[in-house]
Amino acid sequence: MSSDTNSHASLPDLSAAAAEVTRLLEGVRDDQLDAPTPCPKYPVRDLISHVWGLSGAFQDAARKDFGPSTSTPPGSVPPPELPADWRDSLPARLAAMAEAWRDPAAWEGDTRAGGVTLPAAVMGRVGLDELVVHGWDLAKATGQAYRPAQCDLEESYAFLAPSKDDPSARSEAFGPAVAVPEGAPLLDRVIGMSGRDPAWTP
Repeated sequence: MSSDTNSHASLPDLSAAAAEVTRLLEGVRDDQLDAPTPCPKYPVRDLISHVWGLSGAFQDAARKDFGPSTSTPPGSVPPPELPADWRDSLPARLAAMAEAWRDPAAWEGDTRAGGVTLPAAVMGRVGLDELVVHGWDLAKATGQAYRPAQCDLEESYAFLAPSKDDPSARSEAFGPAVAVPEGAPLLDRVIGMSGRDPAWTP
């Protein structure tokens, strides 16, 4: 087996995270759309709208198809209006996002999303982390069990953890880390690193 094949085999696969978010979307009731979420100022409706937007942006980022979807910083504009057919169309967008990142070429060179240009190998992990963390947000807000893949949690933790060379370095996209008890489950550590309280309740 060539080293090139080995490197491709080690790339994260966003499929499981996208499928888990899709499963959670199926459990959202209409009367929960205005319920609060762990994201400040984002009710469930706006959280789903945010996922709608990022699913398209990260699909375009994987394909290096730059335009408004990849150039608009998150939070600079209100979440898009949730389409009436979101229960059918958003799962398809999530699947397309995951499929776009299954192409090894997606992880090569630089790409852009949220108005930020990064190495594609980093941006793909940003997209995975978005799915992992917002999946937790949605599960918490709607009272559903959350079942992320262990490998996805490991990728997110490695992505969110402070650099050993600069422990203070943190992306502006994340709030201050929330401390969790020593020995806490990996999911709680990931969520704490993302600036959320794992014990959050509506």
